[in-house]
Amino acid sequence: MCLLRTVGVLGSVLVSSVLALGTAQAQGGPPPAPSVTVAKPVVKDIIERDDFIGRFEAVDHVDIRARVSGYLDKVHFQDGSLVKAGDLLFTIDPRPYQNALQEAQAAVTSAEVRQTFAQSDLDRAQQLRQTGNIADQVFDQRRQAFLTAKAELDRSQAALRQAQLDVGFTQIKSPLAGRISRKLVSEGNLVTANQTVLTNIVSLDPIQFYFDVDERSYLAYSRQDQGGTKTSTHGAPNEVSLTLTDERQGTRNGKVDFVDNRLDSASGTIRARAVFENKDLFLTPGLFGRVTLGGSDPYKAVLLPDEAIGSDQDRRIVYVVGENNQTAIRPVRVGPRIDGYRVIREGLKGDETVVVNGIVRVRPGQPVSPQMTMLPPVRERNGT
Repeated sequence: MCLLRTVGVLGSVLVSSVLALGTAQAQGGPPPAPSVTVAKPVVKDIIERDDFIGRFEAVDHVDIRARVSGYLDKVHFQDGSLVKAGDLLFTIDPRPYQNALQEAQAAVTSAEVRQTFAQSDLDRAQQLRQTGNIADQVFDQRRQAFLTAKAELDRSQAALRQAQLDVGFTQIKSPLAGRISRKLVSEGNLVTANQTVLTNIVSLDPIQFYFDVDERSYLAYSRQDQGGTKTSTHGAPNEVSLTLTDERQGTRNGKVDFVDNRLDSASGTIRARAVFENKDLFLTPGLFGRVTLGGSDPYKAVLLPDEAIGSDQDRRIVYVVGENNQTAIRPVRVGPRIDGYRVIREGLKGDETVVVNGIVRVRPGQPVSPQMTMLPPVRERNGT
């Protein structure tokens, strides 16, 4: 019995020794190669684009004021409606101005009669002067009377034209087509000429979009003619696409038609303007939006997903898989995101095999267990 117990103890010790030896060998051996996903970069023709936030403004904005004073008689539009150029908007009580017009017409008639009489008197004086039967002083007086009558006629005719204008100004019409605001003055109130604002109108088609370009982007656009990628629309309007705040992708296209002549020293930006057609009158002044501006001609670019790009202090890196599945660090210079990928400006040619998933498990010079995959030409942006 003691013998069996002794043999059992020795067996347990032997098994424990074997297990300990196996553990020690496992700890001393090389770790297994980490499994990573690798792929070739996407290489294709792209156009770099920049996004800028801005706000819509009307091409034309008019505050409607009366040109004559008087009491507002009638309003001829519905608040917030669309109006055309020449539509009647307001009527000021025209009766005082119609009376003034009749008085001016009577003054013109009286002046015409006086001029006619003075003309006849002067003609008779000229005939008498030829025979010497009239004194020079009398002739000069009749000539002066004629000239005075003619001047009075001119003045009365000018007063008539002004009276006609005043009567016309009692009907206030729309100077442009667009959407009108609400009436700011109710019927029966006194309106002061050139002061009282009755309403306002904004044009809708076309509509302008103002946005600010930062100094770095402005400098990049300015240097595009000096080498590398360059805009093909230098000296002509750049085409832009518009994305509203409730859209994921823009459906409207416009053109940049204005860039200011100086940068704002306070904000370091320069104001630019794009113009869009608005046939459906959907766009309204004051709306926010985002314009996408083409910043380059098409060129062949190397693209990688963001998760394939790591950081090493102040530089960006990728891991390239070489012979015997050995990894090596490759410094890169990155650009903007396009089609869900990051543009690699420098560091890759496009034929390398790059670790695209699992870079946190990779160390330089360490062998890996690669699993090859193919990156699609366009990548979903995960709802962004």
